[in-house]
Amino acid sequence: MADSFIDSATLAKSQDSVRSDQPLTLSLSFRIQGSIREAFSQKNWERAYNKHDKGFLMKIEIDLKSGRRRRIALIKLVRKAALFWTRNPKIPHRIWVSIVKDDTPSYPLTEEEAKSLLFDVNKVIELKGSDFNSGTHKLYTDIKVSWGKHVYTEPNEIKGRSNDIELVRVATK
Repeated sequence: MADSFIDSATLAKSQDSVRSDQPLTLSLSFRIQGSIREAFSQKNWERAYNKHDKGFLMKIEIDLKSGRRRRIALIKLVRKAALFWTRNPKIPHRIWVSIVKDDTPSYPLTEEEAKSLLFDVNKVIELKGSDFNSGTHKLYTDIKVSWGKHVYTEPNEIKGRSNDIELVRVATK
């Protein structure tokens, strides 16, 4: 089984330049791939549920930086999965999962949809032009994802980094 890793971390911007009084929207997307995604399966949910391991919590830290070190924003996200006994006629299994993403519970109908809800991240980051000094900035994100021990996985922490994007903060007159 392959180790877990952060894949396709892409940072995008809404515009190339910004004034101090303007809003700036960045979007970050990435996928968590490898052994944790493979292990998060209905067969393992059933094994875990039978051993009273009924939850999964994943912490995500997104550190938006400018240049080599300057932190612009630190964003913390939590994704949760709860295993439960279902009688839903659309689901052909006894044990199923609900996913809590951005404080909103979802009840996926397929295993692939559950994996996508839990392990695919699309985050919109809202900033102000005044968060930046005048001039050109190279922005990127450092990403850290961690989870604990479960019947189907060992505790782990993985790290990744997005692409660099260039932003110009225009001096206001």
